[in-house]
Amino acid sequence: MACNQAEPQRLLFVLAKVQLPQDATPEQKARFEQGEGGYLESVLCVDKLPEEVRDLAAFVDESKKTELDWDLAFISSMEGRAGFAPNSDEAVQPLKLMVQRIEAGQVANFLAVNKQGELLQFQ
Repeated sequence: MACNQAEPQRLLFVLAKVQLPQDATPEQKARFEQGEGGYLESVLCVDKLPEEVRDLAAFVDESKKTELDWDLAFISSMEGRAGFAPNSDEAVQPLKLMVQRIEAGQVANFLAVNKQGELLQFQ
């Protein structure tokens, strides 16, 4: 989709791990074991041009080189101007803001997928 936009794009990725608080109650632990609850901790953020990401499977394979464990990828994009994509320096602040929003649970504005490429919705 990024390649089909009027202006070139830069993709923003934040990889996050679902964590259980250390002081979790037995009820919270039970919900977490069923795949519910917990909190999101960002483990890696990166920006890429669309042509650098063939598909999600290739991105997942590339992420294995970091040896960081993650559960979810949050994806956003930045629009270029005058036919030029934003550069990596321009992506630093938007990535920081993404991390802050994700860790605050404000994920509605991001595309979220798991390692299997399944689109996720949060309630």
